[in-house]
Amino acid sequence: MLKKILAVLVACTMMTLPAASPARGEERLLFMCGAAAAPVADLLAKGFEAKTGVKVDVNTGGSGMLLSQIKLAKKGDVYFPGSIDFIEQAKAEGLIDPTTIAPIVYLVPAILVQPGNPHGIRSLKDLCRPGLKVIIANPETVCLGVFATEMVEKLFSPEEKKAFRANLVNYTESCEKTANAISMKAADAILGWSVFQHWNPELIEAVKLSPDEVLRISYLAVAVPLCAQNPKRAKEFIEYMKSPEGLEQFKKFKYFTTPEEALAYLGAEKPVGGEPYKVPSEWLNPPSQH
Repeated sequence: MLKKILAVLVACTMMTLPAASPARGEERLLFMCGAAAAPVADLLAKGFEAKTGVKVDVNTGGSGMLLSQIKLAKKGDVYFPGSIDFIEQAKAEGLIDPTTIAPIVYLVPAILVQPGNPHGIRSLKDLCRPGLKVIIANPETVCLGVFATEMVEKLFSPEEKKAFRANLVNYTESCEKTANAISMKAADAILGWSVFQHWNPELIEAVKLSPDEVLRISYLAVAVPLCAQNPKRAKEFIEYMKSPEGLEQFKKFKYFTTPEEALAYLGAEKPVGGEPYKVPSEWLNPPSQH
């Protein structure tokens, strides 16, 4: 049922995608940007346009949804999902040019709570306490949801996993909406990225996980889809993202721009990216259907 709903949503979104083809000689790019980089997307687009005169249309959302749009609508010049897992999926499905894959910034899992941490949450297993309202991203379409389910499956006992799932009140459709669940007080805690705190520091506080609670760190990589209408300019856009000027936009929101920075923050050596995790089917139903 969820896959049928996803297909309908994709079909509807395809009808409203911004045009990426040139009009009267104007060059354009369609930037398919996962919501894990939502605060930076428009800054990158405007910076590249200022340097080259190329108009960059931005489409942000869940990484799986964006990949479905690339696959079904055959639109998108630059694909920048919320973790390497979806780049690997795009590569396996033959949807991107593998020679264009480039890492950009790095992410560390964290718990995000209300300012002041009113529920005193200090660890992953605190999320099993009765009565807490917890939200994670949809693990079928959002990279962040994949990381959340992987941690719960590998670090919790069956009893703890059951208690955690009992506290789940919703899945969200993107990283941006997951972060908003805290700022809008729709949840007591979310499993997210540490960088969320810097998206809205007045309303979001990060609880740093211990090294034992982090299985791997993630990174955002970018690539050119094979359906790209303007692959030459798309490659130039990727070079801009990798440049000091492009990375400066990410630094404004405290993204880690090297794996060394991310691992130093965590305080331990962990796999960078690691093996993509296959989410168990039991997690693919919304919390109300568990």
